[in-house]
Amino acid sequence: MTPNTKGALLMMGSMAAFTLNDTLVKAALQDLRLFQLVAIRGVLAVILVYLLARSLGALHLNFPHHDKWLIALRCLAELSATFFFLTALKNMPLANVTAVLQALPLTVTLGAALLFSEHIGWRRALAIALGFAGMLLIVRPGPAGFSVYSVYALIAVASVTARDLITRRMSTDVPSMVVTLATSASIALAAAVASVLEGWVPVSVATGSLVAAAAVFVLMGYLFSVMVMRQGDVGFVAPFRYSSLIWALGLGWAVFGEWPDNLTMLGAVLIVGAGLFTLLRGRSRQPAE
Repeated sequence: MTPNTKGALLMMGSMAAFTLNDTLVKAALQDLRLFQLVAIRGVLAVILVYLLARSLGALHLNFPHHDKWLIALRCLAELSATFFFLTALKNMPLANVTAVLQALPLTVTLGAALLFSEHIGWRRALAIALGFAGMLLIVRPGPAGFSVYSVYALIAVASVTARDLITRRMSTDVPSMVVTLATSASIALAAAVASVLEGWVPVSVATGSLVAAAAVFVLMGYLFSVMVMRQGDVGFVAPFRYSSLIWALGLGWAVFGEWPDNLTMLGAVLIVGAGLFTLLRGRSRQPAE
């Protein structure tokens, strides 16, 4: 199996796992408080990650000190992404939040250009602008269709962008399981502290089962998201990120009876189209750009 094929499969697996996790979390948030849910899910995820890492012999810190700082920064970015994304998810349709997240390839490309001086050319710059226009169709700033939770979704996009850029700066000496365990533990600890202030409510067997299943899927999503950034050509692998929108549309309709309106669908099409063009254009690296 080629690195590109592995990367594509890992990306699709990551998107499926995260979207299934989002669906379960959104359902569980009808009965639980946000930090309580994240704390319970986080503890379960840490246990699962630790047992898996121990069985694989992947728990070691024999890598440069510079990478340890990058792991810490990645955990902070993931903490921010978790809070803002789940708050938006609780209050917005699943497909709408997922559609906003489809701007990630655009924001990562723009971030790499601004931070790492990577050349993007005018065509990809125009595609990024069109993608952001599509995002505005979903967010809809203005008194008519605006929701403050749309801003939360945008902050989540910025946080995940930072997370992915940080991950790409790590050396290959850092085990993916160590990054996954550090991320899971930091989120669980922060949520546990915040949940004390927020307060807890009783957890039913049905709701607890949803959270347990979400923990399994979020573990898979974390692990695959770290591994995918190290497999294959990003221009080939990244377009498979858009498979999450298909999952979100289907699950949002089947589980919550949600279906995006025409403007949201148009915005999603613009974002996906612009993202695909940006990624494929970057892959070709044509001098004429």
